[in-house]
Amino acid sequence: MKLMRWLVVAALVLPFHVFAQSTSRCPELPAGADLVWETIEGGDFLYCKAMHADGAQAFAVMLRAESPFRERFSLREESGTIGGHEVRWYRGVLALDDAIVRETLIELDDDLTAHITLRVDTEQELAESLRLAEGLRFHDSRIGSN
Repeated sequence: MKLMRWLVVAALVLPFHVFAQSTSRCPELPAGADLVWETIEGGDFLYCKAMHADGAQAFAVMLRAESPFRERFSLREESGTIGGHEVRWYRGVLALDDAIVRETLIELDDDLTAHITLRVDTEQELAESLRLAEGLRFHDSRIGSN
């Protein structure tokens, strides 16, 4: 019976422990932002979604050694700074959607890339999501490190 209780407790605590480890490797969210991370972790990547309290996604960050994202000069839009890194935002295109999409890529000091994407419906939401993303701070976020 004690073994059964221990297994139940372990089953409840372990997923939280794994979730806490994943979110701790995501970039630091801007101070005062009402956002939380939701994460998906694979063998060579960590996908961090910054979520508002109402369930809407503000932006997402994919951390991995190499990103398939390629900058295209013809799609250049805004410029800015994220965590001390100068960035250029690029327009993304969704085939069946009128959404406004932006993405950028940051080469981090620890041999990782951070591919940041956002998808919004209005220019006002775009300005807010860009502001929030530009408040990110990166730290040692190596995939697989504890």
